[in-house]
Amino acid sequence: MASSTIISRKMIKLLSPTPSSLRQHKLSFMDHINFPIHTPFAFFYPKIPQNYSNKISQILENSLSKVLSSYYPLAGKINNNYTYVDCNDTGAEYLNVRIDCPMSQILNHPYNDAVDVVFPQDLPWSSSLHRCPLVVQLSHFDCGGVAVSACTSHTIFDGYCISKFINHWASTARNMDFKPSPQFNASTFFPLPSETNLSGALPTTRPSKHHVSRMYNFSSSNLTRLKDIVTKESHVKNPTRIEVASALVHKCGVSVSMEKSGMFKPTLMNHTMSLRPPIPLNTMGNATSIILTTTMTEDEAKLPNFAAKLQKNKQQLRDKLKDMKEDMMPLYTIELGKNAMNIIEKDTHDVYLCSSMTNTGLHKIDFGWGEPVRVTLATHPNKNNFIFMDEQSGDGLNVLITMTKDDMLKFQSNKELLEFASPVVESTK
Repeated sequence: MASSTIISRKMIKLLSPTPSSLRQHKLSFMDHINFPIHTPFAFFYPKIPQNYSNKISQILENSLSKVLSSYYPLAGKINNNYTYVDCNDTGAEYLNVRIDCPMSQILNHPYNDAVDVVFPQDLPWSSSLHRCPLVVQLSHFDCGGVAVSACTSHTIFDGYCISKFINHWASTARNMDFKPSPQFNASTFFPLPSETNLSGALPTTRPSKHHVSRMYNFSSSNLTRLKDIVTKESHVKNPTRIEVASALVHKCGVSVSMEKSGMFKPTLMNHTMSLRPPIPLNTMGNATSIILTTTMTEDEAKLPNFAAKLQKNKQQLRDKLKDMKEDMMPLYTIELGKNAMNIIEKDTHDVYLCSSMTNTGLHKIDFGWGEPVRVTLATHPNKNNFIFMDEQSGDGLNVLITMTKDDMLKFQSNKELLEFASPVVESTK
C-alpha cells in the first residue's frame, strides 16, 4: 500500500477580504438537514508539461486565493447548530504531499480504494463541523504526475455546487481575470424556520473498513443497447442513460442478494435529484430532493420494469414540485427521507443509494496542464452506493460502486453486468 508524506501545510487566504455585510452566511433549510460531511473528489494528471512542473503548487494556491473571494463561505467556519457560516476569512486548508509510488500503481489497482491515499487521512466523508469547509491536497507521485483533491463540506455545497466551484477554480487558474458570479442566497428559497430545531435530526454516516469500491464504464454503444431493450420491452419512451444504467446495477444487486439468501428481498433505491431549475443555476447551497423507487417482486426488478418505474417516479416528483412553493420543498424532502428511514429501520428491503455528477464538466477540469485521465471519489461509507459520472471521452458513463467485500466479489462476476459494462481496471489474477 502506498504511503504519503506531508511536505507542507498552510491556510490559503482570500485575495480580497469578505465585506462585513456578508460576514454571516445563513444556511438554508436544505443545508441544515443535509449530511454534515466532507465530499471528496480527486483529479489525476499523469503528464505535466515541463513549463508547469515547478510552478503547479503556486498556480493552484494563487488561483484558489482568488476564487475563494467569490466562494467566501468555504473559507469560514460552520457554527455548532448548522444555521450559519461565520465567513471570517480563516481560509482553506492546503496540503502538499509526496506519494511514494508512481501514479500507475494507484490507477491500475482494481479497487478504487487505492485512491484514498490522495486525500487527507480520515477526512473523506467525515464531519465538516470542526474542520475547514474546504481542504485541498496536491499529491506528487514518483513518476512526476500529480493529483488534485478537494474535500468540501456537504453542509454548504451539494454536488452541483462542488462542480461549479472546481470548474471556476480551474478557469481562474488558466486566466486570473476570470470572474465567477455565484449567489449565496439559497436561504431565500429555503428559509430555515426560526422556531424549529432540527440539529438532532441531522443524518450521520460511519465509515466501514469492510466496504470496497470499483469503477465500471458503460460505453455509449452499450447504453444505446440498454435503452433499446427497455424501450422495446416496456412503455418507456426515451429512457435516459442514468435510468437504464441504474436499472442494470440494481438488477445485478438483486442477483447478489438472491445468491446469498436463495430468495428475493424487496428493494428501495434512493436517487438524488437536483432542484435546479426551478432554483436558479447560480444559487449556491443544497438544492436537491430524492426519488424513492421500490420493488416488491422479482418481476418488478427486471430491467425494463424497473426503468419504467424509475422514470414514472421521477416525473411524478417533478410534477409535484412544479407547483410547490420553494419553502415547502425541504419539508416535502424531509417527509420522503422519513419514509425511506422507516423502511430502512425495519430492514425489510435491500437499500441502494444513487447520485449523479454527470453533465457537470468535472471530467474536463483543466488547471492549465490538460484534462485529468481519471476523476473519482474516496470510498463511500455506505454500502450499495452508486455514483454516476461522465466518462473521460465520449458519451458513456462511469459508475463508482461501493459494496461489502463479499458482495463485490459476487457482483463483479455477474454476466449481465459484464455484457453491458466493463471494469475501468481489470482484476489481477
